Amino acid sequence: MTRRELAHWARQPVEVVVGLAFPVMLLLMFTYLVGGGRGVDGDPTEFLVPGMLALTMAFGLESTMLAVTQDLNRGVIDRFRALPMVPGAVLVGRSAADMLQSVAALAVMAGVGYAVGWRWHNGAGAALAAVGLLLLLRFAMLWVGIHLAMVAGRPELVTAVQILVWPVGFLSNVFATPASMPGWLGAVVEWNPMSATATAVRELFGNPGGATGSWAAEHAQLLAVLWPSAIIAVFFPLAVGKFARLSR
Repeated sequence: MTRRELAHWARQPVEVVVGLAFPVMLLLMFTYLVGGGRGVDGDPTEFLVPGMLALTMAFGLESTMLAVTQDLNRGVIDRFRALPMVPGAVLVGRSAADMLQSVAALAVMAGVGYAVGWRWHNGAGAALAAVGLLLLLRFAMLWVGIHLAMVAGRPELVTAVQILVWPVGFLSNVFATPASMPGWLGAVVEWNPMSATATAVRELFGNPGGATGSWAAEHAQLLAVLWPSAIIAVFFPLAVGKFARLSR
């Protein structure tokens, strides 16, 4: 199933390139045009790039959601049911291919970030831990997308569902510190799962984080593990259960 998804990308390279280019365009836009890192003491680029790495883990889910809904509507799932295979392999194969694409996206974003002046300062071990937290967030978001795709059922509804990702992404500390926001908004932002991951990877990379001294900011690395784990614990069984019901 994983090879099948990778073969689709090989036949449709434009889709892959667009998926990799979109977060790069956002990074360059916020670095040079819009401005990012408001409220940060230090280099705003070193604040912005780790946040954009976290935001990248939420983008691109529409390709996974479209693939799932298209398989459902084209009868591909029915053909798979006639084969001697574990039914869950369809979802696991799709998620494995998506995670490979996420690794490529992180590599591209890190390379562009390095080119615009971002650096990490805490060694290879901490950097690998940061990458692990980013991929954990992606894995959690992926199962949310798979479940919502099966709930939506049709490719034309995927765009409407994908819009839900934007509030989660932008209501975070990716572009600005919570201290630079109104008090109530800053509190909401600090408890956003994406904010936890962004703050945690900034700490691991040794980049400025605009710490506020709150419990969420002081325990960002713990929350960066707990939030995705909780999301996976909820949406993985929901997705598997929904798929089992669709396959009957």
